[in-house]
Amino acid sequence: MQRDSETHQAAEHEALAAFVARHPRLLVLTGAGVSTDSGIPDYRDDQGQWKRSPPMPHQEFMASHAARQRYWARALIGFRALSEARPGQAHHALARLEALGHVGGLVTQNVDGLHQRAGSQRVIDLHGRAEIVRCMACQGLRMRHDLHAELEALNPEWRERGAAVGPDGDADLEADDFSGFRVPACQRCGDGILKPDVVFFGDSVPAERVAAALAILREADALLVVGSSLMVHSGYRFAREAACLGKPIACLNRGRTRADDLYALKVEASVGLTLNALAESLERSKALGATVSDG
Repeated sequence: MQRDSETHQAAEHEALAAFVARHPRLLVLTGAGVSTDSGIPDYRDDQGQWKRSPPMPHQEFMASHAARQRYWARALIGFRALSEARPGQAHHALARLEALGHVGGLVTQNVDGLHQRAGSQRVIDLHGRAEIVRCMACQGLRMRHDLHAELEALNPEWRERGAAVGPDGDADLEADDFSGFRVPACQRCGDGILKPDVVFFGDSVPAERVAAALAILREADALLVVGSSLMVHSGYRFAREAACLGKPIACLNRGRTRADDLYALKVEASVGLTLNALAESLERSKALGATVSDG
């Protein structure tokens, strides 16, 4: 049984390596499954269903002070998972694939910045970056660690509360009453609402980011989806557009995705191990080619 599993795994690795070799200019689209090995939980199970309550909706955050109190109280605990996370195998492997010339651009639905920290250069943060906070009135920016230091100073009794960490800097913190949690206004304009500089659930991705990603897709030979169920339209649109353009699509993801009927190849295996094996294979091929050329 183990031998059959290893044979199947090797065949999948070879199929993915062959796909990349046939389509040397890839647009890579990544989701939460790329960062789970870094200790950041994902939202959905292998059937694409929510594992927990959906994230905070944009309209609720903007309309309700009570919702913002609850959000920032939970974030005071949960954001530690993002701030302390380090790039995993998948992030490093994708950076290596870019260095080898196989990745023309990388579009990530994640907000953790780990692709850049691993060395990827051509990254579009589709949903923004969680370590930055924006004032929704004056558009002033502030680093999130600075705001969290202020939140801790204003709410010292909340700092040591324990809760399970959730995705994107959230935590499963529940309390009878969040009304005492103090949330500061913008230091720059005095009364603006502070919000992480990310696209919240129900909000729209900025048009310029979508346009930039679609421009890379049009120049690419193929699309590679990694660690995403594509259940959210902001990511699914690229699979749909690739299909409309006649671009082949490969997927590396465990479980069902919204675009299963669009793939030329789907590999259900460990994201980190598979991408690392792919990078090693392509690095060996390049080194062998250089040796033959020198000879």
